Amino acid sequence: MKPMKKQKTLYGFVAFTAVLFILHTLVKNYMIDPEAWGFLSRKTGLQRELNVPIWLKVMYVHVAFACIAMAAGLLNFSNRLFEKSRRFHRVNGYIYFVSVLVVIVTSGYMAPYATGGKISSIGFNVLNTIWLIITIAALVHIKMKRIDRHRNWMIRSYVFCYTNMLIHLVTFLFHQGFGLAYAAGYTIGLYSSIVLLLIIAEIIIKKADGVGRINRFEYIPKTYAPMLR
Repeated sequence: MKPMKKQKTLYGFVAFTAVLFILHTLVKNYMIDPEAWGFLSRKTGLQRELNVPIWLKVMYVHVAFACIAMAAGLLNFSNRLFEKSRRFHRVNGYIYFVSVLVVIVTSGYMAPYATGGKISSIGFNVLNTIWLIITIAALVHIKMKRIDRHRNWMIRSYVFCYTNMLIHLVTFLFHQGFGLAYAAGYTIGLYSSIVLLLIIAEIIIKKADGVGRINRFEYIPKTYAPMLR
């Protein structure tokens, strides 16, 4: 398969997965189970009392901005959109950055109530710290006109938009496949997702560097540098 065709296939797969996940997340959390009873029923051994009404409001904000971050990041990896409007690319990049910050802050509130108890709570705080540092690094590099480094750190940042999806896939594997308790499977899913997402990002970056220019994963052409002042 030619490099360009591989690039389009990769972007198409990412786009399909992102759209499917966004739709599933919105329907599930705002229509099918807006009270999150299915998820809350699995929370056991909490160290502090859970104020459900406040938790739900924070969860709604968390879910909404997580979807916005996933969509914004996806759009900024599109060559076609970038060529049509570089200003849109820049503005959309800031939308992504703000959305990630909101997701991290709301996740920080929910972390103490994480399924699996304290060990999961620590895991989410570690995840949020890593994601924040990576995303800030991406912003700093583009401000300094380091295009290639910005591209690489944006790839590392964007893969974390798939954290929830990967956690639940791994949880399902260990809970349904190996008969592990749901909470234990969830904790394993959390920590393994952090490692897997970082590995996946590096694989994509390596392939991107090998090809030289890959769809939007090459990220920003050199001609964009003068506009970053």
